[in-house]
Amino acid sequence: MTRTTLTPGDTPGADQRPGGDQASDTGSALSNGLKQRHLSMIALGGVIGAGLFVGSGAGIAAAGPSIVFAYAASGLLVMLVMRMLGEMSAANPASGSFSVHAERAIGPWAGFTSGWAFWFLLCVAVGLEGIGAAEIMSGWLPGTPEWAWVALFMVIFCGTNLAAVKNFGEFEFWFATLKVVAIVVFLVIGVLAILGVLPGSEAPGTSNLTGEGGFLPNGSEGFIIGLLASVFAYGGLETVTIAAAESERPAEGVAKAVRTAMWRIGVFYVGSMAVIVTLVPWDDPAVAEKGPYVATLDHLGIPGSGQIMNVVVLIALLSAMNANIYGASRMACSLVARGQGPRKLGRVFNGVPRIAVLASSFFGFVCVLLSYWRPDDVFAWLLNMIGAVILVVWFFTAASQLLLRRRTEREAPERLVVRMWLFPGLTWVALAAMAGVFVLMAKEPDTRVQLLSTGSLTVALALAGYLLQRKRAAAPAGVGKG
Repeated sequence: MTRTTLTPGDTPGADQRPGGDQASDTGSALSNGLKQRHLSMIALGGVIGAGLFVGSGAGIAAAGPSIVFAYAASGLLVMLVMRMLGEMSAANPASGSFSVHAERAIGPWAGFTSGWAFWFLLCVAVGLEGIGAAEIMSGWLPGTPEWAWVALFMVIFCGTNLAAVKNFGEFEFWFATLKVVAIVVFLVIGVLAILGVLPGSEAPGTSNLTGEGGFLPNGSEGFIIGLLASVFAYGGLETVTIAAAESERPAEGVAKAVRTAMWRIGVFYVGSMAVIVTLVPWDDPAVAEKGPYVATLDHLGIPGSGQIMNVVVLIALLSAMNANIYGASRMACSLVARGQGPRKLGRVFNGVPRIAVLASSFFGFVCVLLSYWRPDDVFAWLLNMIGAVILVVWFFTAASQLLLRRRTEREAPERLVVRMWLFPGLTWVALAAMAGVFVLMAKEPDTRVQLLSTGSLTVALALAGYLLQRKRAAAPAGVGKG
């Protein structure tokens, strides 16, 4: 077994593959076992999670049929963010993705802040997904303790991520394939039902879109709640730009994955919402209780639909656990390589940062234990802390692209194999849209607490990153490098 130790001294210039530069992290120490088919399915499947299959019900209950516009609007924002991230990641592939780009564009404190905030988000999310998957398994096998299922899932996916990266890629490929197939089948059934050609169904017309209070039944306030729910449902796309650094051809791989994923994601999300609110009354209690997909299939009389969707949701949760442990470990490894974390986390064994994998899995399991021990205070506090982290990451991404685009055009224009549309206009539009979402969160009581908690976490990390940056700048040459 070979072992590589990444230290702060390894930071800039360590990436020896094409596309790496002096601001990249130590991608050369990691393997390159991911293939293009892995990246393409990670990009497609990474965003199709339980938030879509189950969580979208709350958005529909609030916004009614206008949830279609909410998902379309937030989907456009996500496409802009992914285009910007794709541009930077294709030009400079790095396992730290947006954190590396923020460091290059703004400064080490920005890379520190966005990187560790994202790591924190992924680790807590691993715990949440483990709890959700355990609840499904306990429902199928009554009497089995949920904590035992969580422990089993943690062991499986920790083991998967401790092995070669191609194992992670294979798991995600098949998980994502099953999720995509499930969405496509749902859309086909839904369209047939809308057209009235599905056996046993009649075309609903626009009755569910215009009845029961109209297209905007709860007014602008309901639409805002639905919009906020839809924004956070899109989280997960960032993993493909992290994984690209471990692919055979990083620059080409991320460029192709981003291009092919964006329009399909729009079809999956917006198309699903349109099918659901056309076929089922938005205020049907089953939409929130069972989830919109199960409610729609039940409404159409599809036999065994509840159990079928439970299988799909379980796959989505397990896929997210696998991907989040991977993403958290690579982000931690990248941060350490740039001198922004405990050195031991950066040790790489046979191309895998195994200490980072273990640490990320352990933190996720601690979150699960807190959900049992202190659900009303500590665990609730953790959930609020991560409430708006993805928006913080997106904001750093847009700001970094705004600064790096001109620099890349001057220094290495040949690396711009993916270009942001209508630059810089659409970058500014994305930044303004994110600022607008922050304002909307501040106005809503339910999201205001999340905004304040996430803001506190971000400020604390930014301060820690700035102090570390000042300390390293003031240190004599060579001090703290080994």
